[in-house]
Amino acid sequence: MTDFLIGGMASELGKTTEAIERLTREITPPNEVWRSKARSHLDTLTKPIGSLGRLEDLAAQMVAIRQARFGDPVRKAVYIFAADHGITAEGVSAYPREVTHQMVLNFLAEGAAINVLARLHGTALRVIDVGVDADLKDTPGLLRHKVRKASRNMLQEAAMSEEEVRQALLVGVQLGADAAAEGHTLIAIGEMGIGNTTAASAITCALTGVSATLATGHGTGIDHARHAHKIRVVEAVVAKHCNVSKPPSPLEILRCVGGLEIAAMTGMVLSAARHGLAIVMDGFISTASGALAAAIEPNVHGYLIAGHCSEEPGHKVLLDRLKLAPILTLGMRLGEGTGAVLAMPIVESAISLYTQMATFASAGVSGVSR
Repeated sequence: MTDFLIGGMASELGKTTEAIERLTREITPPNEVWRSKARSHLDTLTKPIGSLGRLEDLAAQMVAIRQARFGDPVRKAVYIFAADHGITAEGVSAYPREVTHQMVLNFLAEGAAINVLARLHGTALRVIDVGVDADLKDTPGLLRHKVRKASRNMLQEAAMSEEEVRQALLVGVQLGADAAAEGHTLIAIGEMGIGNTTAASAITCALTGVSATLATGHGTGIDHARHAHKIRVVEAVVAKHCNVSKPPSPLEILRCVGGLEIAAMTGMVLSAARHGLAIVMDGFISTASGALAAAIEPNVHGYLIAGHCSEEPGHKVLLDRLKLAPILTLGMRLGEGTGAVLAMPIVESAISLYTQMATFASAGVSGVSR
């Protein structure tokens, strides 16, 4: 699978685009015949038609994705991509950049919220260094795929070079292939990166055309004065990199105003869809990756599940663009994949109801009167 981005490729965005196109040609949408079969089966179960609401939608989606394998045991994993952002030099976060490194160590020590939830819900956890501004080469348990130490300050220049965005995409593509090879069927994507809500806000503006005011929230908890400053920074970043008369491509948006972990998540979404895996997105930043992947290849859309809707206003903008209803709305804004892992048992519940409930015929229960 990694060959699509290797093999004497020049560091030109056009070549990266060609390589991505080779991957996306192999992405087919979930099977609508299987979805229709699932809907018919759901209507035979011992319940009023449609009475399980969104659970029926999730069950049908999983059947359409998994097809003949829908009854196989669900194997879950959450991938946390970590990277720092040069835009933190502009004072857009309440926390210093060092927190990214410190939280990576906390994940590996199993002390973070995501560790608690992953243990509770039987979800394998992977932590990936794509661009943390620290030397982590001797850190046990870490998947080391560092492209560079932090993205550049996108207020001054593009966040990544063409070669760097290629390498970061490749990290995610390979991990998507690895997830499939390991037998995972349901994956969650999460992140850690001080400054990455600023990048996600800029991506949201570039993809949807909404204003920075509508796309930019308080992130890690900045006060009103710093929030106003953050909005101005996002406005300036979008004005610098996004030509209104000629909108940039999704890959160009990613390169100019994204981040290394966002690029890796985008690559993983594309690769997971290619391998027929359902993808539960977490919050604002991971949904920005999902939206970029769907903009690159619309067939990705059917593999996406919105775990929750965070407090970040741009998250709802992206979910509306993707026409996805979140499973949960808990007022969360933590990241790390927490909202996605919380939603995974609900997806599992939908599958179990589909596969284990009796039908009217098998239970000897009278159906709807005609």
